[in-house]
Amino acid sequence: MMKAELIERRVEAYFRDDDETCAVTILKILSELFETHLDGQVFAAATGMHGAGEYGAQCGLLEGMLMFLGIYGHTNGIPEEYIIQSCREYAGLFDKEFGSLLCSVLRPEGFAADNPPHICEPLTKRAVLHAAEYLESVRDVFV
Repeated sequence: MMKAELIERRVEAYFRDDDETCAVTILKILSELFETHLDGQVFAAATGMHGAGEYGAQCGLLEGMLMFLGIYGHTNGIPEEYIIQSCREYAGLFDKEFGSLLCSVLRPEGFAADNPPHICEPLTKRAVLHAAEYLESVRDVFV
């Protein structure tokens, strides 16, 4: 299965079947794509990272990727300075690609009860692919 197709299927399953947040979804997919075990505590920690618990703050798609960068880097023995630099670089790329780091901008309708279900699914598919492509571009340094 091609990466884009796998991402599309996983996002749909995690959103529609498991009702996962965007942060947990990106963490699960990246851990699969990059063969990195994530403990259940990581997913528990990411539970409220979808706009800071629906507050509209930093996007969970960015937060999940930054968490994964830290775990992936430490797992592969990468110095903290490089992990921090990679997080900063990725945040800038995310901002440039999607126009903001804030959930309130990326999801301007907020988290109202009458929102269509899985309103962030298309954005999540794009963001997971974007994150995976970034990780592939720095993979030589990380392994």
